[in-house]
Amino acid sequence: MNTHVQPFGMHEIRAGLTPAALVTASYAPDFERCRLLCETIDAHVSGVAQHYILVAHHDVALFRQLAGPRRTVVDERDLLPRWLYSLPDPTRLFRKRMWLSTRTQPLRGWHVQQFRRIALAEMISEDALIYVDSDVAFVRDFDCRAMWRDGTLPLFRRDGALAGDAKPEHLTWSRNAAAALGITPALPSPHDYIVTLIAWRRETIRAMCARIEAVHGRHWVEVLGAQRQFSECTIYGRFVDEVEGLSHHRHSAKELCRVYWDGPELSAGEVQDFIAGLAPHQVAIGIQSFTGTDINGIRATLGLR
Repeated sequence: MNTHVQPFGMHEIRAGLTPAALVTASYAPDFERCRLLCETIDAHVSGVAQHYILVAHHDVALFRQLAGPRRTVVDERDLLPRWLYSLPDPTRLFRKRMWLSTRTQPLRGWHVQQFRRIALAEMISEDALIYVDSDVAFVRDFDCRAMWRDGTLPLFRRDGALAGDAKPEHLTWSRNAAAALGITPALPSPHDYIVTLIAWRRETIRAMCARIEAVHGRHWVEVLGAQRQFSECTIYGRFVDEVEGLSHHRHSAKELCRVYWDGPELSAGEVQDFIAGLAPHQVAIGIQSFTGTDINGIRATLGLR
């Protein structure tokens, strides 16, 4: 585990207060979407102690514009091992970054964003971490305390989703999760654990990392970074289901966020129609940035300037 960093401490939660945090891993190209997320959190979300935005060192100054009494921008240098370095990527004409070390394969931003999400559990005191992507916007009121029920958090699981016509990368992620956790034989699970707007338990994350390190005798970042093909949601889900057990979780197939994963750019009217199609339990929309949907159009649809 990380030993060179200390807990933030300034956001300690006293007994009786809601021990939940929102967590967003982001980067500069998604800044305006992250700004919109923050505005909709402030308008609709309650029962949260702190919102943590996790970014690379070179993006800290930009994202500090979003910081406030209940919103902290966290530099990845305070989360990740010192032997993992971020450099401009010559294979992408230096427009993007790569992360290098002698202990992992070369890593991209989407790998390291997952590392940040996991590593934060060592740094904070909130009992529940509710992860929300920067291209999400809350459109209905949401109380984070609703995630707890009799001391358990929901473990999202789409039963049997990988047993049929699953995407090859999802099967690889599931197989690699088993290998990382020491589950034998290291075969894919039939279940899918990946969803937007998901709650994890801090002590379970810590136990998951400890398990990976005990199995392999190496830092958990080394283990996952050597694979490169992994999903943090899949690792967490398989750890709970097949290692820790359900004493702190309960299965749930409810997706709290309706996501537009791919397709053509949505007009303002189509965004409105998309919102109108939310299920009663859904509280947010996620319109993936790579669809090209105009952020200003989304803002206007939500009645924001």
